[in-house]
Amino acid sequence: MTIASHCLRLAVLAGCMVLGACAAALQLATADPPRLYDLTPKSTFANDLPQVPGRLSVEVPTATAGLNSARIALRPTPTTLEYYAGASWIDVVPVLVQNLLLESLDNTGRIDVIGREVVGVRADLALLTHVREFQAEYDSPGAPLVRVRLQARLVRLPRRISVAATSEEFAVRARDTSVPAIVEAFDEAFGKALKRIVEWTVVEAAAAQRETADTHPT
Repeated sequence: MTIASHCLRLAVLAGCMVLGACAAALQLATADPPRLYDLTPKSTFANDLPQVPGRLSVEVPTATAGLNSARIALRPTPTTLEYYAGASWIDVVPVLVQNLLLESLDNTGRIDVIGREVVGVRADLALLTHVREFQAEYDSPGAPLVRVRLQARLVRLPRRISVAATSEEFAVRARDTSVPAIVEAFDEAFGKALKRIVEWTVVEAAAAQRETADTHPT
């Protein structure tokens, strides 16, 4: 083999290595993104909900560490927490819950609601929530049980005096083991908790505002 042909062979091999590395990097960069899932707000409520004078701030909920994520959580055993591959919520769970609370409360037509981030707008009351459970549980062979538990507290501003507190928990069995079916179960379980908390918030906020009016008449 001549020196020239040997050098050419080395150059070709080096080029192949570079192209191979580029192809691997491109494959990683163009890997399929996770499929994003959303949940639905509530729009139908009891007809006798009271009208609430004043304004309610809905703060970003807190959540246990494993649930403060956009990943969809599952429990293969009671003591372990994992996540579905290739699937995520459209936002981190606390922000997802806040947005759905805001939209659902607004859909009642009974109360003026704002997010905490609104600057220069004074609220009379604030809704504080905590996401306690928000996962699919594999408690038996087959489709998992989706469990959602939300804790809520209504406080009077600006001193943040507690007015009332509640907790809602619902569990729904998914129709099968597919991710879309599991998300449907999340939507049903969360929707039940969401509706209860929205109606509770409107009733308690109206009572709190009446009490304020009676205590401090104009």
